Parts: sequence; structure tokens; C-alpha cells
Amino acid sequence: MKSVYNLPCNIAQTLNIVGDRWTLLIVHEILIGNTKFNDIKSALNGISSNLLSERLKYLEESGLVTSALYSNHPPRYAYTLTQSGKDLEHVFHAFINWGEKHLEKCYKTLVHEKCNTQVDITYYCSHCDEMVDDLAVLKVDHTEEKAKTV
Repeated sequence: MKSVYNLPCNIAQTLNIVGDRWTLLIVHEILIGNTKFNDIKSALNGISSNLLSERLKYLEESGLVTSALYSNHPPRYAYTLTQSGKDLEHVFHAFINWGEKHLEKCYKTLVHEKCNTQVDITYYCSHCDEMVDDLAVLKVDHTEEKAKTV
């Protein structure tokens, strides 16, 4: 049985979905265009077919991936990301930037296509219509939400 974090935390609950070994790498492969099982397996040297199959099924059950049959004999599927899966692209960009700063050997960098200059991730407040760096993480009060749905 899969172990889960039983914590009231967005990070913990997100890790319950994408925190298993290989899972984020599988999502990343689909994001960059490797949508068929064998393409994903070839790109991820060391993953077993059984584990890849298990992870793809779980990602589909979790709503990050959808599959479509493209061959009946034998049955073969192509995988695409849902909007929820596509939204992880920002997480991958954050990992790339972090790796650029902190890995001993860097493999990728995130650049502006127009001028090929490395970019930083910034935060934008749509209410104030400005870039911000004074962030705060707030707890969400679910008691009001429960009261509204009763």
C-alpha cells in the first residue's frame, strides 16, 4: 500500500499525488511530447515497464493524465496531460532554476526564447497589477466553506 502524508498541507497533499519515484519525470516526459509508453520508457533509462504502467494508471486516476487507445492489436495508448497536469510546468521550471543555482553539474537552464537570456520566476498580483516579492503563506479556513455547503 502506498504511504501517504496525513498532514493539512498543500505540499504534503501534492506529494501524495506526485511524490513517488519517477512520477514527476513521467509527467515531464509527456509535457515535452513523449506521449507513447515506449517513448516514455526509452527516455527514462532505468524505469521498469511494470512501474511505468503502474504510475501512468495512478496519474490517470489522479486526474493529471488521460489516455487514448491508438492501436487495438496489441492495445497501445497515447497519454496527454489534463490541465491539472499541464499546470505542473511551473513546478518543473522552478526545479530547473533551482538546479541552475545549486547543482554541482547543471543540465538545463530556463531562458527567454527571444534573447536567450536566463530568466527568473516571479510572482504577479492580478489585483494590484504588479510584480511582487512580499509573499505570505496563509492557512485556508475550511470552517466557513463547510458552513456554506451545509
